[in-house]
Amino acid sequence: MSILEVIAENKIREAMQKGELDNLPCKGKPLKLDNDSHIPEELRAAYTLLKNAGVLPEELQLRKEIVSLQKLIGYCHQEDERNLLTKKLTQKILRFDLLMDNRKVNSALGHYKRKIYKKFGCY
Repeated sequence: MSILEVIAENKIREAMQKGELDNLPCKGKPLKLDNDSHIPEELRAAYTLLKNAGVLPEELQLRKEIVSLQKLIGYCHQEDERNLLTKKLTQKILRFDLLMDNRKVNSALGHYKRKIYKKFGCY
C-alpha cells in the first residue's frame, strides 16, 4: 500500500469516527455504475470527470443543437429567420456527419491495427 493510500484510508476512518459520513445522500443504496466497457481503459477517468462536470461529447452536443434548431424552424413564421435557421441547421448536420465519418474511419483503422498486431504477435 502506498503512502497516499494509507493517508486516504486514515482520513476516511477519521471522518467515519466523527460521523461526517453518516448523512450522505444515497447512503446504504447500491452504487449506480455506468457501463464504460466501450471506452478505452486509459480514457475512462477522463470521461468520468467530464460526465460528472456535465460536459457532453461533441457529437452529443451537436445532436442536441440539431434537435433544437429543428424545433425552432418548426415554430418560425418569418421567411428570412427561417432561412437563417435552416442554414445553421445544415452546417450543424454537416459537422455532425463529418465527425461521425471520422469516427468510423478511426474505428476501422483501430480494428485493422489490432488484427495486424495480433498477426505479428504484438498483442
